Amino acid sequence: MIMAVIAAFVLTLAAHIGSRMISRRFPVFPTVITALALVLLLLWLVKWDYQEYYTAAKPIFDRLLGYVTVLLAVPLAAMNFKGLPVKRLCMIVATASAAGALLPMGLAYLFTLPLDTILAFATRSVTTPIGLSVASLIHAPLALANLIIIVSGLLGGMLSKFLFANIDDDRAKGLALGLAAHAFGTVEAWQISTAAGRYAAFGLAVNGLLTAIWLPIFMSMLALPAP
Repeated sequence: MIMAVIAAFVLTLAAHIGSRMISRRFPVFPTVITALALVLLLLWLVKWDYQEYYTAAKPIFDRLLGYVTVLLAVPLAAMNFKGLPVKRLCMIVATASAAGALLPMGLAYLFTLPLDTILAFATRSVTTPIGLSVASLIHAPLALANLIIIVSGLLGGMLSKFLFANIDDDRAKGLALGLAAHAFGTVEAWQISTAAGRYAAFGLAVNGLLTAIWLPIFMSMLALPAP
């Protein structure tokens, strides 16, 4: 079992390094998408079943994901807020936090999706550790919430290079990626510049904190029946 965990870690690390090298050579390819493709390619080459790889990799990467989320405080501490419109930044993050939860829920409601699916969409804009904690508080299905978070992050990271074609401010790019695509977006932001990465970490962390506070309170006030 230990050897399988080590092998899964090495394979994932190799895919990450390979994706970084490819993204530097071909910037149009998002790092996260390239890494996923390389993982699948390496699994195929070594004839390793995906479910076995997932079982071996999940415990260590679940733990590392929590550590990485906490370590986002490091770039935040290095940010220089002097001269920045802090009030406007707070308004942007607050608006994004509300829109990131309520807009997907509203669309799910308009499409008459089941209640548990609507609740799962409330976690769309926050990173996985926070999103799963919020999902458990509002009684949303954890597996579906996790899927929604991952897919939205992948789409945000994948489309960012095209959406930012005419935007020159790295701070705006980073903040948008952190708010809309959480951890996946933050990874892409660090490929743009240090400033973009720091602002993405700011958007991810503050948005996650706000959402974790107001969303469970808001859902409890609605007094929705348990799904």
